[in-house]
Amino acid sequence: MKELTKAEDQVMQILWRLENAFVKDIVEEMPEPKPAYNTISTIVRILETKGFVDHKAYGKTHEYFPIISKEKYTHFYLNNLLKGYFNGSFQNLVSFFAKENKMDIKSLEKLLEEIKKQKS
Repeated sequence: MKELTKAEDQVMQILWRLENAFVKDIVEEMPEPKPAYNTISTIVRILETKGFVDHKAYGKTHEYFPIISKEKYTHFYLNNLLKGYFNGSFQNLVSFFAKENKMDIKSLEKLLEEIKKQKS
């Protein structure tokens, strides 16, 4: 699996939410200023080449749908982030966000409780 560019990620977020869409549907969901139809069409074809989406053909029109789940990509992306920026250490990641967001002890304890619940 390859990491998505910002534009590819934006299109995938829309496809994950809509579950299937024509290029015009994706363009409609984009924020202003809306990109050109051809731009989105190109991005969707790149995503198809990368193995993120597939399509159903209706004549010359294509309806696209994700074949990689959001959860699977999230897992891949966060593991790469962890390896690339935090030496593979979840502790380093949590420490970084605790410092950056000035988390208090109560918030950290709540986070630990959530982690314990998920491990159970």
